[in-house]
Amino acid sequence: MKARSFSHFRNLASDSFGHYRNVSRGLLVCVTIALATTFIADHYGGPTLLYALLFGMSLHFLSEEGACKAGIEFAARTVLRLGVALLGARMTLEQVGGLGVGPVLMVVGCVAFVIIMGSLLAKALGLTRELGLLTGGAVAICGASAALALSAVMPRNENNERNTILTVVAVTTLSTMAMVIYPLIVGVLSLGDFQAGIFLGGTIHDVAQVVGAGYMISDETGDVSTLVKLVRVAMLVPVVMVFMWLFRKSRHEAGEASKMPLLPGFLVGFIVLVLVNSLGLIPVPVNEAMTTLSRWCLVTAIAALGIKTSFQKLAVVGWRPVILMVLETLLLLCVVLGVVVLGGLGA
Repeated sequence: MKARSFSHFRNLASDSFGHYRNVSRGLLVCVTIALATTFIADHYGGPTLLYALLFGMSLHFLSEEGACKAGIEFAARTVLRLGVALLGARMTLEQVGGLGVGPVLMVVGCVAFVIIMGSLLAKALGLTRELGLLTGGAVAICGASAALALSAVMPRNENNERNTILTVVAVTTLSTMAMVIYPLIVGVLSLGDFQAGIFLGGTIHDVAQVVGAGYMISDETGDVSTLVKLVRVAMLVPVVMVFMWLFRKSRHEAGEASKMPLLPGFLVGFIVLVLVNSLGLIPVPVNEAMTTLSRWCLVTAIAALGIKTSFQKLAVVGWRPVILMVLETLLLLCVVLGVVVLGGLGA
C-alpha cells in the first residue's frame, strides 16, 4: 500500500515537473524575444510591441507542437492578464480629477462613439461585429494593450487570435504614424500647451507614443497628454465589463462561461491598483517597478501571440480590416479635434 502511494506520488510529481519544464521552455523563448526587441527599440528606435510581434511570427513553427507550446500558451494568456492588471499602477483618481470635467466627458463620449462606430463600419465593410468591436476598443482606449485586454474576455477561437494579431499590428503602426503627424497638426493650428495635451492624449493610440509626442512639444503638453491618456486607459474597466456581457452567450456556447468569473481577476487587479495608488500607499520605486513589469509582460505576451500566428493566416484577412481601423482613427481624430478647437476645450 505504501509502495503504491509512493509510486503514485512520484508519478504525480514527475508529471508536474514535466509540465512546468515545458511551460518554462516556451516562456523563456517569449522572454528572449522581449529582451531582443526591447534592445533593438531602445538603441535603434521604433515600436517595441511591433518588433516583438513580427519576431514572434517568424518562429510560428514553435507553436504547432513540441516542448514550447505550453509555455507560449501561458505567456499569451496568464502573462498577458498580469501585464494588463499592472497598468493600474500608472494612474490615480486625483490625476483624473485634476483634468476637469470637460476632458473626462470627452474621453468617455469618444470611447463609446468609436466602439459603436467600429461595429457599424465593420458591418458596412462585410466584416464581423467582433472585429469591429475589438478594433474600435483598441483605437478608442489604449491601442495594443486594450486589444489584448478585450480579446481576453472574448470567445477563444482561431478568428479571435487572428483578429487580435491584426489589430495589434495595425493599431501600433497607426499609433507610430500619429506620433509623427499629430504634433505637426498642433503646430498648424497653433494650439496652446493644454489644448495640445488634450488633443494628443485623446487621439494617439498607445501610451508610449502619447508620451513621446507630448513631451516633443513641451513639458506641460506632455503632462496633460499623459493624464488624458491614462483616463482612456481607465476606460478599460467598464468596456471590458460591457464586452463580457455582450459575449456571454458566445462564451456559454463555447463552454467558457464557467471559466470566466463575473469580474476577471486581471480587471479586479487593475481597479485595486488604481485605488491603492490613489491613496499613496505604493512607494515610488515599487510603482516604477510595477510599471516596468507591466511593460515587460505585455511585450512577452505579444511575442507569444506572434508565435501563435502565421503570415499565411494574416494574408487571408485582406485589406478591409485595415480600412476599418484607418476610418476609426480618422473618426477619433475629427471628434477630438472638433471638441478641442470648435468647442474651446482647454482654451
